[in-house]
Amino acid sequence: MGSASQPQRRAFLTGGILATAAVITGCSSKTDTGTAANKTAVVGAASTPSPSAIAPPDSPWAAFARLMEGNKRWVDGKLQHPNRDLDRRAFVAPEQDPYGVILSCIDSRVPPELLFDTGLGDLFVMRTGGQVVAPVVTGSVEYGPMTSGTPLIVVLGHQRCGAVKASYQALKDNKPLPGTLQSIVEALRPAYEAIAQQKHADPVEAMTRVHVKQTAADLRSNADLAPLVKKGDLAVVSAYYSLDTGRVEVLTGAPSA
Repeated sequence: MGSASQPQRRAFLTGGILATAAVITGCSSKTDTGTAANKTAVVGAASTPSPSAIAPPDSPWAAFARLMEGNKRWVDGKLQHPNRDLDRRAFVAPEQDPYGVILSCIDSRVPPELLFDTGLGDLFVMRTGGQVVAPVVTGSVEYGPMTSGTPLIVVLGHQRCGAVKASYQALKDNKPLPGTLQSIVEALRPAYEAIAQQKHADPVEAMTRVHVKQTAADLRSNADLAPLVKKGDLAVVSAYYSLDTGRVEVLTGAPSA
């Protein structure tokens, strides 16, 4: 996110979309009126500079690098648990400035804040079964980039995904799942169709990888997000998490330094 583009982004945010988003979400962002003074007061009250006052990465590459560094610490068992103290809580109370958006599965073994070793106020996180999207989810993903200038979106699939496995079986057997669970199946149908005519050692894993790539591509070409991607202000990455190793494997969309 270059310094030249930031004033234009700020001007855009003062318009109707920010007001609408604030009403819908009731959440503070770094564009909230008057909160800069509040944050200065909080930081200034500390006798020594607080780690919470360190600016978040403001470019897609810097945000991506910080996330992947955190994942390496997770894999190596060398966690730093950043931004999880009382000073950080006070610092982000007036406003938030997350540097990443994570769309991941609801699986209890895949908590983004832990596997990227991040803390309070670092990430916008959306979690759905099989990381599927619907209009309200897309709107939630758009919120950070469009109102706060968040420079990175990661669509994160994972190993042994129960939602993908159930959907694969339902589509293969042509037996719909009960209730609203079928909506997850339908959202995953394009990925199933992409792998159904091929032989895979593990078709569920193949379907998961195809699905996160498709979802990231859809977001990357989204009418509202595509201009940010084109300007280099936003990167949309697809990735895959190994339950066995803890490692996040980047599939597509990694930003350049």
